[in-house]
Amino acid sequence: MGRKMAEHEPTPEQLHQIAAENQDEEHSVDYKPPAQKSIKEIQELDQDDESLRKYKEALLGSLPSSADPEASNVVVTKLTLLCDCAPGPLELDLTGDLEKFKKQSFTLKEGVEYRIKISFKVNKEIVSGLRYQQQTYRKGVRLDRTRYMVGSYGPRVDEYEFLTPIEEAPNGMLARGCYNIKSLFTDDDKSNHLSWEWNLHIKNDWKS
Repeated sequence: MGRKMAEHEPTPEQLHQIAAENQDEEHSVDYKPPAQKSIKEIQELDQDDESLRKYKEALLGSLPSSADPEASNVVVTKLTLLCDCAPGPLELDLTGDLEKFKKQSFTLKEGVEYRIKISFKVNKEIVSGLRYQQQTYRKGVRLDRTRYMVGSYGPRVDEYEFLTPIEEAPNGMLARGCYNIKSLFTDDDKSNHLSWEWNLHIKNDWKS
């Protein structure tokens, strides 16, 4: 059985051809990062203007009552694969040991549509130009690199969620196999808020 499957494994030449067809893709629009102001500076602006004060309260939402000065401003908490036909939840808890995900893999049925959801918190100050980046490898060959513009966010009690556009899992006998994905959550200042690796196993069925 293993020998038969090996006959259908993509050759290095085929992998490099796939990589050439999947050039860097940027899901964003060009923009200039705004001048950064702290939450305190924003709150102190035009304090005598009642309508502006209410507008800022609505814009900023419910701010954390007290932030741990040692805590990171941006904390990425979870990655979820959203697929309507999946038999169960596909989630990574990103608040614990990230090394274990290198030895595990999600199973995804070939050809299905899915989205990636990133959950994160902003604890203390506004963060500008958050981006989610991922590079996909197979057998050491980088097949593609995708960058998504997430946006700018202020601190609040509740988590934020970012959804990627709908994607279609690879399809066909040559597409089946294990893909290694390197993810990065960064911003305008090129801060590495979190980087992690995880695996996606494309199969002809969920339980095969």
